[in-house]
Amino acid sequence: MTDNTPAGSAEPLRYAAFTADPAGGNPAGVVLDATALSGEQQLAVAARLGYSETAFLGPVPGQPRTRTVRYFSPLAEVPFCGHATIAAAVALGEAIGPGELLFETKAGPVPVTVERSAAGEFTATLTSVPPHVEPVAAEDLAQALDALRWKAAELDPELPPVIAYAGARHLVIAAATRARLADLDYDFDALAALMRRLDLVTLQLVWEQDATTFHVRDPFPVGGVVEDPATGAAAAAFGAYLRELRGLDDARLTLHQGEDLGRPGLLTVGLTAGDPRVRVTGRAVRIP
Repeated sequence: MTDNTPAGSAEPLRYAAFTADPAGGNPAGVVLDATALSGEQQLAVAARLGYSETAFLGPVPGQPRTRTVRYFSPLAEVPFCGHATIAAAVALGEAIGPGELLFETKAGPVPVTVERSAAGEFTATLTSVPPHVEPVAAEDLAQALDALRWKAAELDPELPPVIAYAGARHLVIAAATRARLADLDYDFDALAALMRRLDLVTLQLVWEQDATTFHVRDPFPVGGVVEDPATGAAAAAFGAYLRELRGLDDARLTLHQGEDLGRPGLLTVGLTAGDPRVRVTGRAVRIP
């Protein structure tokens, strides 16, 4: 395998992340060499593809397994995107071989490990930037619940709302029941306005099935998308939140996302003792 990105790599590729099924998970665009594209042109490509995010990679001289990466939704650039990172890592791993990669993002450096099974299936694991968790103001939470058309009594008191960050900011709100999570019909414009004011990328809506298994949904109106089918950045932020809330170390969490959209995806979140960063693992496959 050569460590050179193949010719013609400015053309966008299409991958489904956090799934082994092209019809599942979260679709992402990947441009393996965006050197010739301006930021405005990258935004135009992302808008044309219409996926929640497209990753645009650029070479780093003398570092064949390092890439700069920018992420664009159809409406705007975001500092970091997990599912597009997984998709881009698998696409790059298919081109130059599995192993260690480094993505230089606007949120900071993100190491990614790409593995290939004996059957030729590719899996990627990203390591987040250092995360943090902060409280959400009561009035901001009230506005979010109003926009979601949720009631405070429908929340899970064991998972109090917070803003969590692992490369991008997400408001985490936990539903008390799976039925509440499944019934998502929100005020798009009101939620988008609140999210822009708080600099949020998505809401991470959560229902706890058991101590290590969660179902999640992610409204993404600031990106021009009603809902993101599988959200790696939010999964990393949620892992950081759960570690702080429950003192978890050496834990492995399973997040199910996209089932209510008909695009089921599977995200694995890894927490390691002594390392504040969060690891998110998933499959990715080319969309024909």
